[in-house]
Amino acid sequence: MPGSLPGVSSDQIEQLRRRFKQLSGDQPTIRKEHFNNVPDLELNPIRSKIVRAFFDNRNLRKGPSGLADEINFEDFLTIMAYFQPIDVIMDEEQVQLCRKEKLRFLFHMYDSDSDGRITLEEYRNVVEELLSGNPHIEKDSARSIADGAMMEAASVCMGQMEPDQVYEGITFDDFLKIWQGIDIETKMHVRFLNMETMALCH
Repeated sequence: MPGSLPGVSSDQIEQLRRRFKQLSGDQPTIRKEHFNNVPDLELNPIRSKIVRAFFDNRNLRKGPSGLADEINFEDFLTIMAYFQPIDVIMDEEQVQLCRKEKLRFLFHMYDSDSDGRITLEEYRNVVEELLSGNPHIEKDSARSIADGAMMEAASVCMGQMEPDQVYEGITFDDFLKIWQGIDIETKMHVRFLNMETMALCH
């Protein structure tokens, strides 16, 4: 149904509509620059990736690659659905599907070239951005952390590798393995319903 979100009350939809209007300046669509009005995002080291995720055609379910120039309220609801809490009335299959969709959204944030694989360079880029606000960590140290994490990912996903074997990057299936047993609910938040804080992710 247009303008609806499974598991969300009409009051919450109305709050999201008000939030959308607040962001868009009462326009029918939001563009990337509208996110400059979200104060807490200014402090987020991966701000550009978070904003980009709202316009990623993969997340909007509009195609395998590319970015939309603007999003309307329906698109906004599509993105907000990724942040929906897992409902207690969901059965196990629904919980797993919901979790998988949340992880797919995160995967797309890392996989910036939309090739279905998170390469070492893409992973380094994210880690460097995340650590950029820490004055005690040099760029080389951030790179070493990323390299170590990628080696760990390779061992989780590939097992014992041969000396001449190359790990080309994390596929979505690999990503699911890496996140197995980690509570995605505590890692992926959106506070759009709180009009005062105007915080996106943390």
